[in-house]
Amino acid sequence: MLNTIKNLLGFGPKVDFAELVKQGAIILDVRSLGEFAGGHIKGAINIPVDSLGRNLSKLKDKNKPIITCCASGMRSAAAKNILSSNGYTQVYNGGSWGSLQYKL
Repeated sequence: MLNTIKNLLGFGPKVDFAELVKQGAIILDVRSLGEFAGGHIKGAINIPVDSLGRNLSKLKDKNKPIITCCASGMRSAAAKNILSSNGYTQVYNGGSWGSLQYKL
């Protein structure tokens, strides 16, 4: 059970985020529009977590890797769960956008 919780929060096995991006992964920033406007990873798509369920059509390929990020990792974990429960097969919690950008 502890491993399941770790995986849900993005603390599971190490992920090579840079390699995922090279393979065409989408970086999905789930912070608010204002937070996103204040700074974000170049090329990231912004869909706030509270509207993600209504905007799944913007993420057409359910088999394409998606890396979620936010300010701290909590909203990105929630976004990962939303996507996974809607059939997206390769979803990774990148945690905070600030730390994720250094992993790319």
